[in-house]
Amino acid sequence: MKGRRISRMQVKFKRNVALVALLAALQAVPSVAQQSFVFNTITVQGNQRIETGTILTQLGIQRGQAVSAADLNDAIQAVRASGLFENVDADLQGGTLVLRVQEYPTINRISFEGNSRISAEQLATLVSSTERRVFNPTQATEDANRIIQAYANEGRINASVTPSFINRTDNRVDLVFEIVEGAVTEIERISFVGNSAFGDGRLRRVLDTKEAGLLRAIVGRDTYSPDRINVDRRLLTDFYQSRGYADFRVQNVDVALTAARDAYVVTFNVEEGPRYRMGNVTLSSTLPEADGAAFGNILRVSQGDVYSPTSIDADVQRIENQALRLGLNFVRVNPIITRDPASLRLNLEYRLERGERLFIERIDIEGNTTTLDRVVRSQFRTVEGDPFNPRAIRESAARIRALGFFSDAQVNTRQGSAPDQVVIDVDVVEQPTGSASFGVNFGSDDGAALVASYQEQNFLGRGQSLGLTLSTGETNQVLSFSFAEPMLFGRDLRGGIDLSYRRTESDYALYNTSNFRFSPSLQFPISERGRIGVNYALTYTDIFNVDDDASELIKEEAALGEQWSNSVGYSYTWDSRRNGVDERTSFGFRFSQDFGFGDTTYIRSAALATAQTRVFSDEVLLRATLEGGYLHYSDGESRVTDRYFMGSRVMRGFRSGGIGPRDENSDDPLGGNAFAVLRLEAEFPLGLPEEYGISGGAFLDYGSLWDVGKQVDGVTIISDDAIARAVAGVSLFWTTPLGPLRFNFSTPITVEDYDNTRGFELTVSTAF
Repeated sequence: MKGRRISRMQVKFKRNVALVALLAALQAVPSVAQQSFVFNTITVQGNQRIETGTILTQLGIQRGQAVSAADLNDAIQAVRASGLFENVDADLQGGTLVLRVQEYPTINRISFEGNSRISAEQLATLVSSTERRVFNPTQATEDANRIIQAYANEGRINASVTPSFINRTDNRVDLVFEIVEGAVTEIERISFVGNSAFGDGRLRRVLDTKEAGLLRAIVGRDTYSPDRINVDRRLLTDFYQSRGYADFRVQNVDVALTAARDAYVVTFNVEEGPRYRMGNVTLSSTLPEADGAAFGNILRVSQGDVYSPTSIDADVQRIENQALRLGLNFVRVNPIITRDPASLRLNLEYRLERGERLFIERIDIEGNTTTLDRVVRSQFRTVEGDPFNPRAIRESAARIRALGFFSDAQVNTRQGSAPDQVVIDVDVVEQPTGSASFGVNFGSDDGAALVASYQEQNFLGRGQSLGLTLSTGETNQVLSFSFAEPMLFGRDLRGGIDLSYRRTESDYALYNTSNFRFSPSLQFPISERGRIGVNYALTYTDIFNVDDDASELIKEEAALGEQWSNSVGYSYTWDSRRNGVDERTSFGFRFSQDFGFGDTTYIRSAALATAQTRVFSDEVLLRATLEGGYLHYSDGESRVTDRYFMGSRVMRGFRSGGIGPRDENSDDPLGGNAFAVLRLEAEFPLGLPEEYGISGGAFLDYGSLWDVGKQVDGVTIISDDAIARAVAGVSLFWTTPLGPLRFNFSTPITVEDYDNTRGFELTVSTAF
């Protein structure tokens, strides 16, 4: 097809010179220009695919209709403007109007050439031109611009896209987008002007945009994007205001290209303003039916607190929810803040006012090609016909974004069919929510393992989560399956099923074990930040391949054979953190109990409490965690498959099975029915570029594992009492695409001679 490809799309519309001259002549003579024309016959020539009736409809002139010269000109222009024809000519032959058209070709095939960074499948979603539809040059140009913008979002601002076509038979063309991707234009430096309360390094960690560096291939956010900069402005504002800087604002953001046009320099010019604390906090009402005394006891913001708009919004939400519980609709809370610059205090008045009487007519959802409407609707606490509450709608929008199913979610309102009706428009842009992986995992306790996994957070667009993991390694084989429905029966009720099988062949034990667990569960909220979960569990355990040199206690437990047990349990979790807020201080708590029944009767209790805060201008993170568990049998005895073991994820500095009760003769770790550990740690920057994701830390762990709960003839159990150990060390944190890795270098402070310590370990860093 050489020679038939147009190098650059330049489709020129031909003009009917004769017709233009005729119409001009008609209008040049007033008596003629005012003359009416009547066509007894209108014929169309040259059309192949488009019906004559369709063209006549576009022309808008009926046979026998009197039209002026201007009307005739407008009619012909309307046919041209339809975008269906490359050329339109018209001849006046007495009482006959002859319309000659040349149709645009049909698109036979759409292809992309020169692309490697963005796949053809992704590019196809950007273009509006469609195969087997009429080719439109304007549309092709718009498609090319969208592709250019997609490359610009990837940091390739010098990319160029040229739409061209190859002629085929039967008035068809192949539309080809010729792409020159160009090099990545990275962000070389991000700096701040006007900041004094927080350093550049701390503020860079707040931003979604990152600087490019040695690891730019895995950073993914080191290219310039105007949309991302707008998000960064909001993130900075939220960060400062949640720490008391009520007057903070981003004055402007300077974005400049380097001289070589291969990198950006981004500068945020900020104005911090003073840091405020709360002064007097009061509540008043302008409504006779709303007594302010009924709301005062639910306020959480108090005098002396650091100013935080999020805390104020939470109070407003509580007040409005209380009004609804009291049967008061259309009550709005207006938080009125007055400044006291001398004392740097903000006096706050929550004023209850009458809101506008508006009702929700309907909720329209657009953009969700995979996710079902009901998944989005479930994030609204209001339905059609309910009173309209702007704050509730904003909170619903935040919940939709927090799902993680959409790259963008906009919730707007507009006038409904009546003055008191409101239509809520939800526009979402879906993003991938599933992942499949196959690779090698490594941990200091379990060694190397081959891992295959599949995770989907929006299964079949229903908002359900599905997980399947298969791992086979040196010491463990694991198969796990999980499924959860977050809105069971259309309510905030999370139903889940967990199934797992684990087989261990540990180097530190002279026996093997296998465990199976099936557990359905339900979880629901009982307060603003607290949730209750209930569960049932069917458990199978077995101890086999016991070595002759193993502990007699282990042999006795293995002789019991396969064991099945049933249990029911509950859990309570409380978390002070709020979505979307980078908080300085936060707290978390979890407590659970499982009650075993059947051949054995037991109660397994576990608790975890965590507190963390940032100091030194938020540069240093301090965290304290207290964790413990207790297993009590009222009928029967625990086995090694039931008791606790303290690995590196619980207490650092020890080999797996290296702490706690053990057989003096065989040196087998026996586990314990009780454990407790206090973990103190700090995380701080090392002065390296933030985009590397590397920071340092220090830790101190203090705890113990004890109480086998039985005695066996001929077995001497050592360390069966609560003998405390202490370990200190330093850490290196590295955030990688494989996960947040943590390298610990530890040294024992207080340990027993028979403990098995470890000076170095590699783990996956976790947070509560």
